[in-house]
Amino acid sequence: MPCLGVGEVVESCVSGSGGGYPSDLTDGQWALVEPLLPPARVGPKGGRRDKHPRRRIVDAIFYVVRTGCAWRQLPKDFPPWPTVYWYFTWWHNDGTVERMHDALRGKVRAADGRNAEPTAGLIDSLSVRTADAAPSATRGFDAGKKVKGRKRFIVTDTLGLLLAVHVVAANVQDRDGARRPLLWTRLDHPGVQKIWADQGFAGRLVDRTAQILGRELVIVRKDPGQRGFQVQSKRWAVERTFSWLTAHRRLARDYETSPAHAETMIRWAMIGVMARRLARGRAAVRSGPRLLAGSAQVS
Repeated sequence: MPCLGVGEVVESCVSGSGGGYPSDLTDGQWALVEPLLPPARVGPKGGRRDKHPRRRIVDAIFYVVRTGCAWRQLPKDFPPWPTVYWYFTWWHNDGTVERMHDALRGKVRAADGRNAEPTAGLIDSLSVRTADAAPSATRGFDAGKKVKGRKRFIVTDTLGLLLAVHVVAANVQDRDGARRPLLWTRLDHPGVQKIWADQGFAGRLVDRTAQILGRELVIVRKDPGQRGFQVQSKRWAVERTFSWLTAHRRLARDYETSPAHAETMIRWAMIGVMARRLARGRAAVRSGPRLLAGSAQVS
């Protein structure tokens, strides 16, 4: 089954708009993203004309997501950082980022031979440390993972594509923090009938999901004799999604003041992953080990 790979996250883009950074969109990727953005203002009656090309605005946002730099540290060949941040918040507030993300997810599923809407999903959580600028009211301590920060809940389809995301304080228990993303999945993707989860979601959440949402939450448990890490059936895809996300340096830690902006950063990362997949036309493939030039083959 074709699937996205971690190589898609670390792949360098060698062509694209002027800056020449690896995070810049290629022409093929921009052709996918551009129609999903709001129309540019052209003035004079349509408001003030846009001063900076939309492509450079989007490239600047991806630069922040991929490199993890602060907004103020954007290179000078991008538009001014207050302008880039203004577009980031504008597209967050008017729902552009969600619409763009959902449109690309449908294209990826269609390219994989799937229906646009999934019928099954996966849910998991990940606790990450926060920057000092994050308000204390949005942070907590995850006693199980020994992490002080925030917890990301994501629901994905069986390809690992994002269906819902919710960021809360890290001290929120899995069975409590999962309520909203499960509800959003029920409302936005009514075709999803079954969702797989790990043991942290067991208990009353299973009954609540069945009774209130009318959906089946299946708990995937570890084998009694398991020692060390083992790939778990069904759930491996959502674990892989977390690896795609944390390969973006901005998401290795939560730097956002607002949890809602943290959710939007996650969507931007997935937009990049899906745009690269669609422009390539196939799944990324890891290159195998290579011998150094002149070295002998050891048998």
